[in-house]
Amino acid sequence: MAKLTEYKDMNPRAKAVVEGIARARGSDPANINNVWKALARHPDTMERFAAEMKAVMAPGALDGLTKELIYLAVSVANQCDYCIASHGTMARQKGMTEEMFGEFMAVVLAAQKGNKIATAYRVPVDAAFEEK
Repeated sequence: MAKLTEYKDMNPRAKAVVEGIARARGSDPANINNVWKALARHPDTMERFAAEMKAVMAPGALDGLTKELIYLAVSVANQCDYCIASHGTMARQKGMTEEMFGEFMAVVLAAQKGNKIATAYRVPVDAAFEEK
């Protein structure tokens, strides 16, 4: 089990990351998610991950809910309970309804099965699907 570092006990670099996240979320740094508390012992990794998350989850061609659903789908496929809980909550906060979640899970589970079928049967990629 990871050792969690509370905000009050973090080194200055970790505190700076947490404060930036809390500012963006409009929340109290002391209430930061456990993943950041786990990363606080390794500020280099924490800073890189925070910068990457800020960049990829920022507004762009994909809306925030779509980005959360993609993150959630990968989390389901990778069986990450923490990320399923975290990004499931974020998706709900960004508008995912129970009906959407049901359809989303049907697609994720069908995709996993389709991936396993294609892998198990060693299906070659169709010429029409190759990039030109």
